[in-house]
Amino acid sequence: MDELLGIHHVTAVTGQARENVDFYTETLGLRLVKKTVNQDVTSTYHLFYGDEVGHPGTEMTFFDWPDVPHHIAGKGDVTAISFMVPDRAALVWWTDRFAREGVRAGAIEERYERAVVPFLDPEGQRLELVAGGPSHATPWKESPVPEEFQLGGFGAVTLTVDTLMPTAKFLTDILGFRQSGEYKFPDNPSRKAVVFSSGPGGLGTEVHVEERPDLPASQVGIGGVHHVAFRTPDDVQHRQWQQFLMQHGVAVTPVIDRYYFRSIYFREPGGVLFEIATDGPGFTADEDVSQLGQHLSLPPFLEPRREEIEKQLQPLEV
Repeated sequence: MDELLGIHHVTAVTGQARENVDFYTETLGLRLVKKTVNQDVTSTYHLFYGDEVGHPGTEMTFFDWPDVPHHIAGKGDVTAISFMVPDRAALVWWTDRFAREGVRAGAIEERYERAVVPFLDPEGQRLELVAGGPSHATPWKESPVPEEFQLGGFGAVTLTVDTLMPTAKFLTDILGFRQSGEYKFPDNPSRKAVVFSSGPGGLGTEVHVEERPDLPASQVGIGGVHHVAFRTPDDVQHRQWQQFLMQHGVAVTPVIDRYYFRSIYFREPGGVLFEIATDGPGFTADEDVSQLGQHLSLPPFLEPRREEIEKQLQPLEV
């Protein structure tokens, strides 16, 4: 069983699907690569954004749950999601774009010897751009963002937990991450994050963990993250991970066929929901690359219910 390859996708919660599509496609320039439904709550959308074909490592996804409360930030939480851009010049371009588009964004800051711009989506989702990572993305030819400035996939996720050590030991002893560094936050030097890397290491593979016992427990909701998924290449290794976690006493789900990938779910000791997902089959399993995201896609096991499902969904113009 090989190491996890890095971040596969991050799934968050929106209460405004149409506005969500506008922001992530028109402002951030990602492609809506799959418009489908939450397979566990089929009356709601599950939207996937990514590069030209939705490669693993580029997929920001959203459950459309308009009736749930707003996210409450705290411990047991994903504090930030970072996307890679090529260099500092790209960050300057993005800060100008954010200013023109009215996006709530901070100035360029130095963190872990990298240039970073923090910003929020319209519902308060905490995001960052980080300069200098190797792009994992295939440029989307129809993106409103010029190719040289397009987002290059995930850089890292930041977790906030009550106590560092249990999460650190889980990442290293169970999931095979390596502790690779630490840094202080420039706006508050008393705050520190510890960096863990998997697979080849570096941006695209990192989990940053901050210990904050002073915070209340977080609550999943609109404007917050539901779970973080990590990559494994194929079904064989995926099953090995599921068995390995069970053998080590982790409360892990059976393998679940999501059609576009296989999934298992479990919580790390700090309370954040993790997933391990296969790299394939991918989003072209039922659509040509040219048609991705244009129509409601349903996996074969939901296709017989299409008429019923479509009646429950609000039209979503793309």
